[in-house]
Amino acid sequence: MTPATAPAAEPLRVVVVDDHEIVVAGLTAMLAPFTDRVRIVGSAHGVDEALEVIGSLEPDVVLADVRLEGQSGLDLCRRLGEQSAGHRVVLLSVYDDEQYLFQALRAGAAGYLLKRIRGEELVSQLELAAGGTTVIDATMAGRVVTSAARLERDEFWPGAHLGLSHRESEVLALIVAGCTNRAIAARLVVGDETVKTHVRAVLRKLDVPDRTAAVAKALREGVFQ
Repeated sequence: MTPATAPAAEPLRVVVVDDHEIVVAGLTAMLAPFTDRVRIVGSAHGVDEALEVIGSLEPDVVLADVRLEGQSGLDLCRRLGEQSAGHRVVLLSVYDDEQYLFQALRAGAAGYLLKRIRGEELVSQLELAAGGTTVIDATMAGRVVTSAARLERDEFWPGAHLGLSHRESEVLALIVAGCTNRAIAARLVVGDETVKTHVRAVLRKLDVPDRTAAVAKALREGVFQ
């Protein structure tokens, strides 16, 4: 008598949320070799559309970009959390920064991964997330432990209370010191475009229109003692 074999596991059903069609296409191509384990069953370009698609398809995991036009993956996590606690949302980001990770977890995300991840690793992380594990990019995990320890000792970076990440705090300090974007890039050993991205984030989080106003607010708020 031939022993019974266990039925093959169904592929993980995933909805991708990103406001750039090229990113959705890229993720679809990346996951194409793993259709026995993961299958993209739908996609959406914004939060409202995503809520409709997710409600209709009930995927095992939602893979969403942190930045979406007009809103964000964080907004998606919060709104899904208001509707049901059962949805697993893994955020995909270019921001290698603990503060973004903390914000994601506070919003109810099931994971935070960086866009440089490779296909097979992404599949494994999505499987873990679907099974109830909170997944975090491996390169960030050690820094998260260090940051958590600093939080316990009430040691945090200047401007954290205003929502600034550690790197944004460094950028703001150099803005206050009068550094240009090129000088900031040289000091932090990053590219000019990366600095521009951080400067825009600083202005947005401080709710100011320009660098001069950012300096004034930083001094007024006593960010740097």
